[in-house]
Amino acid sequence: MTLDQALRRPGGLFVTFEGVEGAGKTTRSAALAGSLRSIGFEVVHTREPGGPPLAEAIRRLLLDPSLEIPTAAELMLYLASRASNVEHIVRPALAAGGVVICERFNDATEAYQAAGRGLDREFVESACSFATGGLEPDLTVLLDLDPAEGMARLDSRPGGPDRIEREDLAFHARVREEYLSLARRHRRFRVLDASLPGCEIDGIVLGLVEEALRVKEST
Repeated sequence: MTLDQALRRPGGLFVTFEGVEGAGKTTRSAALAGSLRSIGFEVVHTREPGGPPLAEAIRRLLLDPSLEIPTAAELMLYLASRASNVEHIVRPALAAGGVVICERFNDATEAYQAAGRGLDREFVESACSFATGGLEPDLTVLLDLDPAEGMARLDSRPGGPDRIEREDLAFHARVREEYLSLARRHRRFRVLDASLPGCEIDGIVLGLVEEALRVKEST
């Protein structure tokens, strides 16, 4: 099935982008959204933490470098943001048959709060499932990058690092390793080298979306 054929078929597609800081999730997800819209797809592009007003307010708290947030509170804030995003943006768009593209989802919480912070993995997985009602992406694109290179990319960004970006390289290395472990365990993952030229990554991602549509149609 081609992308053009998919336009005539009902049902939404949920695509998530994951990766360490500076891997290019925002740029690559925006490029995918633009490509899909140009051929007629209804596309919703959202992010985590963030999305609806409540989730965006939580985002400002979570990324504020002036705040010290206890690990348990951090987890609950991320999940509150996600629950709002899923209820108000993600599920309605999927029910309407659109493509939802989300920067980060449950996998980020497992990578950052379980591996990065050291919280119990089974508890984090269960909490994520509760917050989302068991919603899973159809396709997860992992933009894999050495954390040191990712942080170097952020040096030129105005405003300075946020609260998460300020963590040391050991923290971000644990996050990357957990992402790669998740990719080995879940078939919905596709791992791409985030150091490749952006236009090359965009072409690969568009092909992966076509593949995901074909798989969804056959199930």
